[in-house]
Amino acid sequence: QVQLVESGGGLVQAGGTLRLSCAASGRTFSSYVMAWFRQAPGKEREFVASISGRAGAPYYADSVKGRFTISRDNSKNTVYLQMNSLKPEDTAVYYCAADLLVTRPWRETYDYWGQGTQVTVSS
Repeated sequence: QVQLVESGGGLVQAGGTLRLSCAASGRTFSSYVMAWFRQAPGKEREFVASISGRAGAPYYADSVKGRFTISRDNSKNTVYLQMNSLKPEDTAVYYCAADLLVTRPWRETYDYWGQGTQVTVSS
């Protein structure tokens, strides 16, 4: 079983920057596709970004493309989400997810999920 722990959430002003981290357990971290999802109050959970295992190929939702950057450090079993030019619309609980078998990374079919970390962007 994979354990995921997010950190780095907080309160920032619009236009600001925040970096989220997700630490994963296990010896096969590099084999997992990692992703970030988010859920705002009253809204459905939505895909934010994903990154493949060894190759580290990223994939982004249109809403964050050009502003957010996903990356991973397989030696540290950690995936990151660098969030720049934050908007109030980015306010949500951000969740880290992992799975070995992913063909459509934007779908909520990941086997493992973190507890979430709150990101609040003030205007």
